Amino acid sequence: MDVQQQPISTKTATKAVQSGIPPLPLTDAVQEALALTKRGVSELLIESEFAQKLARAEQSGKPLRIKLGLDPTAPDLHLGHTVVLNKMRQMQDLGHTVIFLIGDFTSMIGDPSGRNITRPPLTREQIEENAKTYFAQASLVLDAAKTEIRYNSEWSDPLGARGMIELSAKYTVARILEREDFTKRFKAGTPISVHELLYPLMQGYDSVALHADLELGGTDQKFNLLVGRELQKDYGQEPQCILTMPLLEGLDGIEKMSKSKGNYIGITEPANTMFAKVMSISDVMMWRYFELLSFRSLAEIARFKHEVDGGRNPRDIKVALAQEIVARFHSAQAADEALIDFNHRARGGIPDEIPEVSLSGAPLGIGQLLKQANLCPSTSEALRMVEQGGVRIDSEVISDKGLKLEAGSFVVQVGKRKFARVILV
Repeated sequence: MDVQQQPISTKTATKAVQSGIPPLPLTDAVQEALALTKRGVSELLIESEFAQKLARAEQSGKPLRIKLGLDPTAPDLHLGHTVVLNKMRQMQDLGHTVIFLIGDFTSMIGDPSGRNITRPPLTREQIEENAKTYFAQASLVLDAAKTEIRYNSEWSDPLGARGMIELSAKYTVARILEREDFTKRFKAGTPISVHELLYPLMQGYDSVALHADLELGGTDQKFNLLVGRELQKDYGQEPQCILTMPLLEGLDGIEKMSKSKGNYIGITEPANTMFAKVMSISDVMMWRYFELLSFRSLAEIARFKHEVDGGRNPRDIKVALAQEIVARFHSAQAADEALIDFNHRARGGIPDEIPEVSLSGAPLGIGQLLKQANLCPSTSEALRMVEQGGVRIDSEVISDKGLKLEAGSFVVQVGKRKFARVILV
């Protein structure tokens, strides 16, 4: 049934899964597919049901429908987003239909997951602008030619007021308030807008519209994914299974990767920057990144761990990870060049290509210079970096926070990765 041609209703929905039917045997191929599906996941609910879906797909030759929805709340994706995209690609390689759902409708509500305040709604213009880049970036992981792209406004806009009321009647306020973030906000007296309560229902309705067999999401999406499963039952469909992926920690190894926290690796960042950022993670966190981001086999990763335990320098293994990631989003040649550039910097060298910045106001204090050159977010942070010995001018470490630079051209370095050729007049 195409939701663009026919409204969704219990009368036209597919039949629910029948009880009493003997389970299909799990062939070696099905068990291998199940093991690959479970690699690195947080939860697979319900595993026995999904095993039967895989077995049925193998027997019938009809691929499963695997859904991932992303709201275009920001224009760029980072490696944290690719954790679930990698899983989608694995399902794609197994021969199943993957649906990349852009939540252009749900973005106007704003996902309240993990929020302690109401998320500011985006305008239609912001959503459309962000959506333009989403699939292009996701295609760096997914096989674009084999990906079904959908927008949930296709079926959400036609619902109208009547349809929204009928949908809302299928879920109780008590069940919606079981969500941990809603519960905390309710107990704390923090406002919860009515439109936020609709978000899980609208995401769940996407699964009904798409006849999803499996929906993927981060661990913070578990409640929403379960709502989709329950709504499918209400519409007479076989309920989807749900698969949640861990949230990838950022470069600090503590907070989840986020652009707002500054601990991210963007998938469209320059190859050299991406390589250096991967190399900056701790040796312990490296294994987490291997598990969630690498396409290497579990056996090969286990061999790497054994080699490190046996005395091999973990830096060598981290280089392999950095090159794999850079090659995926750029090229193998770019990965090789990034390694050369990284080693050059590690020896105190200056990259071949660095941004050039023209500033006026000489003589200019070092704090202002670093801020205006976008090498530090503030003068206080700039002076802190000087105090810690993290600032170099023409390869010389700067220790004087009161330094004022006269007119001239300088190569300025902050930390290990930030460089700029500053022309001061």
